[in-house]
Amino acid sequence: MAEQLLRNKLATKEYRTLSQIKGPLIFVERVADVAFDEMVQIIDPDGNPRVGRVLEIDGDMAVVQMFLGTEGLDISRTGVRFSGDVVRLKVSLSMLGRILNGMGEPIDGGPDIVPEKLEDINGSPINPAVRDEPKEFIQTGISTIDGLNSLARGQKLPIFSGSGLPGNELAAQIASQAQVLSDGETGDEPFAVVFAAIGITHRESSFFIEHFRSSGALDRTVVFLNHADDPTIERIMTPRAALTTAEYLAYTHNLHVLVILTDMTNYCEALRELSVAREELPGRRGYPGYMYSDLASLYERAGRIKGNKGSVTQLILLSMPDDDITHPIPDLTGYITEGQIVLGRTLNQKSIFPPVDILPSLSRLMKEAIGKGHTREDHQNVADQIYSFYAEGRDLEKLVAIIGEASLTEQDQRILNFSKRFEQEFVNQGSANRTIEETLDLAWLLLSTFPKEYLKRIPEAYIEKYYEEHPV
Repeated sequence: MAEQLLRNKLATKEYRTLSQIKGPLIFVERVADVAFDEMVQIIDPDGNPRVGRVLEIDGDMAVVQMFLGTEGLDISRTGVRFSGDVVRLKVSLSMLGRILNGMGEPIDGGPDIVPEKLEDINGSPINPAVRDEPKEFIQTGISTIDGLNSLARGQKLPIFSGSGLPGNELAAQIASQAQVLSDGETGDEPFAVVFAAIGITHRESSFFIEHFRSSGALDRTVVFLNHADDPTIERIMTPRAALTTAEYLAYTHNLHVLVILTDMTNYCEALRELSVAREELPGRRGYPGYMYSDLASLYERAGRIKGNKGSVTQLILLSMPDDDITHPIPDLTGYITEGQIVLGRTLNQKSIFPPVDILPSLSRLMKEAIGKGHTREDHQNVADQIYSFYAEGRDLEKLVAIIGEASLTEQDQRILNFSKRFEQEFVNQGSANRTIEETLDLAWLLLSTFPKEYLKRIPEAYIEKYYEEHPV
């Protein structure tokens, strides 16, 4: 990709004015007419070409970020040529079913991507005047998300995980199960998944590949895999390549695209590494001060455009260092995105999968995606009632540890039993793929353990319609 672009657009002027090589960066002095993010070709002392991009311009000095490292480069014998163009990605509908590295190059043994277009990897901001509201339901097959924290087309929703929690397993399951619904029923609307794994181990890479192939989901999925031992720059480029692909599929081919990014913590660590190499003044916990705007430049690429049938939806998985939700990475992510799904360590210790803790979780755009015509008329009221009972049940669990279960009233006993059943039967679904109808029916089954008069958050009409269908 990069080499072909450079062959087409290569500038003839070559600079041999390197002043410093530092980590993945080279510093070129006395340059002219160089632009930020410009593609660069570096000729090593043996005459072999390497690729980089302009990271910073300071007067007549350009800082170039190398894609394949700086090993073997020599200040006096290295040439630098500026292409006059930005980094572009080869995109095509034929990318579906392919496994690529973080730069969009095939690693599955298949042929090279035959491009339909070369797209700027940084994308273009969506004009607020034509940005449409995220709405309409995306079914993930996960009850705690679909039923209680629903995902809307065009939304950006992060999943906050922790060390040792099955975040990657959940991400892979959603990628395999996700689908769009038409008028509340499974429709034939065009749907694709772009899955980008950032800074993962080779073992995790094998897991993802095997999962997608065995589940049959690979045919509708574009997989980007960036390994922990790949160059730092590739970790920076991976989510951009994934989002560029998603935008092309959505806005050129009218697909509804779900982009899954995991793990954005590795991406932020790469940002910090480059910031240290550039000797920038650090911000919170050593991360660069511009990390908020950098993350926003990725997350805000989700959305819908008026007059275009396609959409780009993001599920962003990140690991919270030390399970600290106030850490800069989840903290800044929470400011930019529209909700959060939190994985609970206590639930995981109970062998509950997926261990989604619904109390700190929320989807700010849930109301736009559910209800009559989207999922089912009773959806919002059922979710409200479950949240109410489960929150009370969690409080009662703490109380029982002090006073004992024998001191509880009959109503308290019902709520406590509901809380336990909710975790074991609703949250703990394993590898099952539940439709939204199955999720809501299961919710009614659990709510039917209460007399009708206890269901104060559900209109009587819905109680009469659904309660008797699932008696205890």
